[in-house]
Amino acid sequence: MNFRARFHRFGRKTFAVLAGVCLTQGAMAWTDKPVKLLVPAPAGGTMDVIARMLADHLAVDTGQPMVVDNRPGAGGAIAVQALRAAAPDGQTVMVTASNVLTEIPHVMKTGFDPLKDVRPVGFVARGYMVMIAAPNTPAKDFKGFVAYAKKNPGSLSFASYSTGTISHYAGMILNQKAGLDMQHVPFLGSPPALAQVMGGQIPVMFDGFATSRALIASNKVQAYAVASKTRLSQLPDVPTLTELGYPELNFSNWLGVVVSGSLSPELSEKIHKAVKAVAMNPKFKERMLANGFEAAEDANLQQMTQTVKADFDRNAAIVKQFNIQINQ
Repeated sequence: MNFRARFHRFGRKTFAVLAGVCLTQGAMAWTDKPVKLLVPAPAGGTMDVIARMLADHLAVDTGQPMVVDNRPGAGGAIAVQALRAAAPDGQTVMVTASNVLTEIPHVMKTGFDPLKDVRPVGFVARGYMVMIAAPNTPAKDFKGFVAYAKKNPGSLSFASYSTGTISHYAGMILNQKAGLDMQHVPFLGSPPALAQVMGGQIPVMFDGFATSRALIASNKVQAYAVASKTRLSQLPDVPTLTELGYPELNFSNWLGVVVSGSLSPELSEKIHKAVKAVAMNPKFKERMLANGFEAAEDANLQQMTQTVKADFDRNAAIVKQFNIQINQ
């Protein structure tokens, strides 16, 4: 084969590859300008880490720069208001955990309607709750702890990473369903609560696996159970609370992308397809697992909206039932 033939042969192959890349980017892109990803949390936190991973993959898939813009404060309201104030052109979206929409509005005045003012367009991961115990807690499993707590009514407590969160809800429901009398001790975030549990000052806590997994792996806390219906892939030997007879203790939060409620259905669908492509990417899934999250479920726009409403309504009922207030 002479030089000219080889040139044309490999030139055609290169053109085909480049054309394929361009078509892929064209299918995934929903704008021809840089996209701003608002994050309702400070840099370095879990939401920020996930947002930057997502930004990396979206930038490659769409061929557009993805700029992470941290807007912490007011329970996520600052970021949501920035989202709503932006032009409804898809160039500003928000990466968040679902608690900003389904938990916080029940105990704080956020100034937005989580069921109308914003709309979920993509789930990228799901974080599950784990019931953990201090290393010096006598019980070595869940049933043993329930028996221990019943022998010590009113003298034990449980920590949460904040009042009005699923970490709080789970402890209250456990009290009710198991007939326990543990006192709630709220903290401002997981780290200070985990420090108290790890140090043995508080016997138990429901925490996100993403923040407690390193302590579980190093035996600095005990893992009693997972608050879900199915076992976690990363904790295959730890039973679920459903298995143990407490199906009501089924709590998790999704992480994903939401847009302004005024964004058009057509543009929302384009963003959904781009985010879904990242969520289904094996390399992205590996990164999620490495950070303590499970893969996101495959849901369409209608199903995601229904999920938000179901979680919102369920949490509203729990807050009302237990008279949960932010100043507790």
